[in-house]
This record gives sequence, C-alpha cells and structure tokens, in this order.
Amino acid sequence: MQGGFVTKSAMRRGEEPQEFSGQRAGSGAAGGSVDASKKQSSKSFEPVDRTLACRFELKYHITESKALAVAQFVRQHIDVDRYCKLQRGGDYPIVSLYLDSEGLLLCKESLGGVKNRFKLRIRSYTDEPDYPCFFEIKRRLNTVIMKSRTRVMHSDIRNLVSGLPLPPQNYNVDMKTLNQFQLYMSNIRARPTILIRYMRQAFEGDLENRVRVTFDRELCYKVSHIPEVGLGGSGWQRNPFTVGGVILEVKFTGRYPLWLSRMVKYFELRARSISKYATSLRDSSLLRFCAPQLVG
Repeated sequence: MQGGFVTKSAMRRGEEPQEFSGQRAGSGAAGGSVDASKKQSSKSFEPVDRTLACRFELKYHITESKALAVAQFVRQHIDVDRYCKLQRGGDYPIVSLYLDSEGLLLCKESLGGVKNRFKLRIRSYTDEPDYPCFFEIKRRLNTVIMKSRTRVMHSDIRNLVSGLPLPPQNYNVDMKTLNQFQLYMSNIRARPTILIRYMRQAFEGDLENRVRVTFDRELCYKVSHIPEVGLGGSGWQRNPFTVGGVILEVKFTGRYPLWLSRMVKYFELRARSISKYATSLRDSSLLRFCAPQLVG
C-alpha cells in the first residue's frame, strides 16, 4: 500500500480532502507495514475540504471477499473518492494520535457504549514536516456524529498538547476548534496515548444527501506518549481485529438512501459498534504494553 501526493499550492490555501491531505507514507515496520516500494506516486492533486461535519454513521466488520463484492455494488451508485483515483493501489494511509486521561476515561466510555461521548485525536496523512496535520474532536450525541477539525503544522503539536497558545501563523486556523480541543484536553488531563494507522479506500456521492462509504484495512497501533504523529518508525503492532477482515463504514448526512438499504439486506450486513482506538488499546493492554486497568 502507498501514500499519495498533494500539491504545495493546495496546502498553502489550507485545503484538504474529506479524509486525506497526505503526501507520502513513512517506512513501515513489522506488524502491518506500509509497502516502501509503493509509497510514492508521480501524480499530484489539489484537494478540497469535504468533511462531513455532522452525520449518521454505521460500521460493519466484514471479510475481505465480501468487501470486494460490496465495493463493486457501491461503485454502481457513488464514485470512487477522487483522491483514491490518483493512488496506484486505490487507497491512502491515515495515522492518528489519540489523547486520553491517565485512567483512559474516553476509551472506557467507548467500550461501555456511553451514548454521549467524544474522542480527541491528531490526524495526519504524511510524514512530511512541511504539510499540516489536523486536531480533531469527534463527538457522538446519541446516534449523531459531529466532527470538528483544524489544521496545524507538525512543529506546533508539542506546544499545543502542552497547553500553550498557537503563535501567529501564515495559514488558516480554526481557533474556536483549537481552543475547544485544548479545553477538553485540560478538563480530563488528556495526554498522548496511542498511534493508530490504517489504509483507507473511499467512495463518495455528490448529492445533497451526502453519502460516503469507506473500507479500512491493515489496522495497526503503537503505544506512544510522545506528542508526535507519524506513519513510519518501529514498534507497530497489527490489531488482530482486521487480520483477514475489513472495517466498512457508511456515513450519510440526511435520510438513509434506499440503495444502502438494499446493500445491507443483500450482503446480510450487521451493524455493530467498532472503535479502532478502543480495540487497539484493549489489545495492547492484553499484551501488557499499557493500560493494565483495561484487563478484566
């Protein structure tokens, strides 16, 4: 699998795709590595911000063979994500640093199925220091997902996680989101907890009722308390949850489309609660890498 490229002019304008603004994946490690021979692409593109800020979200855990069949069905209704089209493998890398309290409050709320909860993460799509990463707050209010994000540069992560203000920048920053991120972080005394990495294949429709369907593979994690976000390096562990399987996510902003209903029925899909963050922390806890309090 490989990363993709983004033009510098697009990043200077502060643009990003729905889930992608990466240039190049870092070198991988055993346990779900990114293929170094495929991590570069000769094509570039200029992404735009298409984030589904408020949406409904359904998740499914399916086999690889079923994922291929579902993807063929989805192609009949919505297009391949424009950024995936530019990637030789048809997918792109995502890495997120999740923050949580020392007692892992946010993880425990996720595992416990608390209806109103949130996650704090710093997301990146590249190891290039000249490209931004994104501070994100993902909230669940019963069945509705609300996500807010703002771009910052990698060099500013350490100070921001320490609670310091962002100095004047020459790029657009959503200060309201950044201030709220730091407020949430302060309220629970959140700190860097774990890195999560995977490859994403995406499809998206352009109608008013926006629909986005994604397939996530090669899920792996690395316990880290360092305020840095990167795809490469050593110490990555494969999350057994996706070994031989795929995480299918369906996101929509309005009514549930009829064709999605037919897809769920035909492929006998069963929605379930899936948290890449919580399952990775649970696995690391079982392996005694961290969080012994999660082992019950």
